[in-house]
Amino acid sequence: MARLEINGVSQGFDGMEVLHNVTLTVESGQVACLLGPSGCGKTTLFHVVAGLAAPSAGTVLLDGEDITGRPGHLSYMLQKDLLLQHKRIIDNVALPLVLRGATRQEARARASELFEVFGLEGTEQRWPSELSGGMRQRAALLRSYLFSRECMLLDEPFSALDAFTKADMHAWFLNVVEQVGTTALVVTHDIDEAIELADVVYVMHGNPQHGEPTRVVGSELIDWPRADRSSFTLTEAFLLHKRRVLELLGQKDAV
Repeated sequence: MARLEINGVSQGFDGMEVLHNVTLTVESGQVACLLGPSGCGKTTLFHVVAGLAAPSAGTVLLDGEDITGRPGHLSYMLQKDLLLQHKRIIDNVALPLVLRGATRQEARARASELFEVFGLEGTEQRWPSELSGGMRQRAALLRSYLFSRECMLLDEPFSALDAFTKADMHAWFLNVVEQVGTTALVVTHDIDEAIELADVVYVMHGNPQHGEPTRVVGSELIDWPRADRSSFTLTEAFLLHKRRVLELLGQKDAV
């Protein structure tokens, strides 16, 4: 597990400021959700945090080490699973270990140790086309975890799933995070998903296309046991958190 700090990050393109002074912290072992409307710059921020783009201002720290503009320190899982269709699941999952210098046999052995934890036992020799959407996402998350066990960036990882599968995946994800002990920053535009998954929700607001750069306008701490999050959505406490988040988004009359 690692502590992730984003300090005063700003970013712009072609004279347009997209992000302005974005500052947030994900404590070691936390799940933090980054919530905001589509097009506000959440993915741009992820590119900066992952080291794929250098910010115009600000720093990114991992356990106090400056990793600004330096890729390879954090895993980054996109919305699509991006599994390679010509490789079996075990080889898809083990790929980061091979890229880091492990032999194919070593990588397979190390990856196999986590198949049961990630609910993938029995799928090692299957092809991606043989798995359901939820199982493919599990494989993609395990691959991301093997790239970086300390901290993961997840960009709308469950948005392509149907409502029933998504609910199961939320419970599964929190259970896995609890078992393996990792830090995660999750991008979403789904308010309910953010509150259900997160220990802390950071709310972003802005419209860069209309001259309003995106910034973090506030945060909401979610104090509810991870093991009970499925029942949490039916409580008054959940609705209270949702009202507060909506207020931060400027939609205080929506609930």
